[in-house]
Amino acid sequence: MANRLATETSPYLQQHSENPVDWFPWGDEALARARSEDKPILLSIGYSACHWCHVMERESFEDPETAALMNEKYVNIKVDREERPDLDSIYMRALQVSTGRGGWPLTAFLTPDGRFFYGGTYFPPAPRAGMPSFKQVLATIENAYRTRRQEIEEGSDKLLAVLAGIPPSETRSRGEGDEGLLHERGPGILDHAARYLAGQFDPAHGGFGPAPKFPQPDTLELLLRHFARSGDRRPLDMVLTTLRFMGRGGIRDHLGGGFHRYSVDDRWLAPHFEKMLYDNGLLARVYLHAFQITGDQEMRDVVTSTLDYVLADLRDPAGGFYSARDADSEGEEGLFYLWRPEEVRSVLEDAEADLFCRVYDVTDSGNFEGRNILHLSRSLDSLSETEGVSARELGGRLERSRDTLRTERDRREAPFRDEKVLVAWNSFVLRTLAEAAPALNRPDYLDAARTNAEFLLESLRDQGRLRRSWKNGQSKILAFLEDYAGLGNALLTLYEATLDPRWLAEGRELAGQVIDLFWEEEEGVFFDSPKDGEKLVVRPREAMDNATPSGNSLAIELLLRT
Repeated sequence: MANRLATETSPYLQQHSENPVDWFPWGDEALARARSEDKPILLSIGYSACHWCHVMERESFEDPETAALMNEKYVNIKVDREERPDLDSIYMRALQVSTGRGGWPLTAFLTPDGRFFYGGTYFPPAPRAGMPSFKQVLATIENAYRTRRQEIEEGSDKLLAVLAGIPPSETRSRGEGDEGLLHERGPGILDHAARYLAGQFDPAHGGFGPAPKFPQPDTLELLLRHFARSGDRRPLDMVLTTLRFMGRGGIRDHLGGGFHRYSVDDRWLAPHFEKMLYDNGLLARVYLHAFQITGDQEMRDVVTSTLDYVLADLRDPAGGFYSARDADSEGEEGLFYLWRPEEVRSVLEDAEADLFCRVYDVTDSGNFEGRNILHLSRSLDSLSETEGVSARELGGRLERSRDTLRTERDRREAPFRDEKVLVAWNSFVLRTLAEAAPALNRPDYLDAARTNAEFLLESLRDQGRLRRSWKNGQSKILAFLEDYAGLGNALLTLYEATLDPRWLAEGRELAGQVIDLFWEEEEGVFFDSPKDGEKLVVRPREAMDNATPSGNSLAIELLLRT
């Protein structure tokens, strides 16, 4: 029997609509229920492409015994972090401050009025590796709520005061040696940042720090701009090394195009296989800028294969771009993307199969749970020398083999696609398409950018106000700072590509709304949620770039450009 999530538009919430858990979406009904019954709130925050979110659902939320305990003792609320980044920001910061760690699924225990008092991420169904079982956690927290209520109330008040009184950046861990960045002012901060990043750089494989490795497009953009300003080639070399290893690694889908979320190893070989729209929009832009600086064809090829993937797989017929592809299919992580040698040989002629397996390192033993993640060990020019053929001939043969194998792969069960449209994430792709179109002589990119801009302004704007999310003709939730500022920047870039004054006017209007809705003069900061938005326990604000640019950085850039 379906629960209350069945009527939600979020694919993530709908995935939980058949759970035996009596889930509520976030809203007045759930909060009123918690107050009237004086029950703690169990808040579970995740997203549709999250592997461990699916694991916890299978192990705990689909288990009748666990669900019965949740339903008896708690008011249970499910939140899609992509629809509600404000809630995710508040309660992730609370978890980080109280435990020093974070991640998804975010499992938070709240007082009936929404104050955090305990939390974690994934909890197993049975005790494991020092972690208690989820049922043990449920029982212990409920008992503490009944028997230690005053202590919980006092602790949650103290934590709330901390969250309201410290800059968001202070909840993030910092590396050794970067303290000076917090106090540096002026152009010198760029030199300081470049030196710090050089100390974190992995010269063997690119990227920064140990595994797991994330693409960090904003960091790479910073280094490219530092090179352009200073002429110092070291930042450029760090970027190019990183981009080459990522582009050749298993983090990139060599058959279908696009990038997976991150690499679990330091070689960019084994990814977490979800594909996120924001990663692909932001990374394509970094590769585009690297191509414009160097003229390197390898960089151009990654740009086009990434944007072509987005247009082929993540575009809604109405013009928006979908949010993600899941990591799992047929109950296994990454299965859609993996190959055995016999599978390659079953669809390619012997000589082409042998060549493909050599180039993409497809072996009988495999490199991922007995199967193979496709990856390149070297550049096409280097591989052509080894194979004794020209780079052009090798590239043509491999392209034909990839086309054949992609057609074969399309017969497999594909990972779930999250078909909600988010303004901020769409704006990252829109901006890259508008930049890439003239640079690469791709008028189809410009057509897609125009269509996307028109769709966002027509379908996700109501009475002059942007909405955050759209799916199946329904737009909902007042948009956040990153939506307004991200779209404003994208429309200015579209104006630069087309010289159509409409896009300049729309971008300037959004810049004005950024100030009117999000700027607080007394504190000198942009908040992430609008002044007339839902009143939560804390009004969230974020100064640090993470997987995507922060709303503050997007807002500053937009105002500088207008």
